[in-house]
Amino acid sequence: MAVIHHTTLKPTKLELLTSWLPSRPWYRGGAGEPNLAKAGGFRLDDPEGEVGIEFMVVADASGTHPTTYLVPLTYRGAPLDGAEHALVGTMEHGVLGRRWAYDGCHDPVLVAQLLALIEGRVQAQDQNTSDIPDREVTRSYLGDGLAPTDFTTATDDQEGTELPAPLGTTLRLHRVLRPAPDGGPLLPSEATGHVAGSWHMPDGSRARGLFVVLRAGSRA
Repeated sequence: MAVIHHTTLKPTKLELLTSWLPSRPWYRGGAGEPNLAKAGGFRLDDPEGEVGIEFMVVADASGTHPTTYLVPLTYRGAPLDGAEHALVGTMEHGVLGRRWAYDGCHDPVLVAQLLALIEGRVQAQDQNTSDIPDREVTRSYLGDGLAPTDFTTATDDQEGTELPAPLGTTLRLHRVLRPAPDGGPLLPSEATGHVAGSWHMPDGSRARGLFVVLRAGSRA
């Protein structure tokens, strides 16, 4: 299990995201600087114990309407080869030293563990406490085993990030989070897998919605 160190980060994660978020096509904020607050999230464990994996939920109050974003991040002790375009920034960790923070959709370790979560082979972990499962995170999967190496190129659009695989299978991360309607269906009818979770709304209430959807393509 990953160990959560309660220590200093310079700059903080929110400070890094304040600079990075406006560069994303799915960012909905205004012309000014984002006004970010942590709203939720969870972690996954790297089996090798080298890469920190966090799915952060952040709320931004800078635009006309408050917006909540899903921001998967990985934290590494050295640069990830070929991922300069996905670098969010670097931080000085009070225990671990310099850490390179990446948009996790471009990190093969995060993608592999996300697929393992969807398949039910690993469990989401509490964002702030070591060795505590996050039972608010739910998942489902109908299908055969998924090969992480099939999902190679992450592409952003106005709503999220999509990772295609052969035969039309796609893994889609909802970057702009929306609460599920009361009593309404959580999953699209064509989904073969998902990850869902909860977060804090600006008024202090709790919302729940989809984080990730897997759609299977045709079979040859």
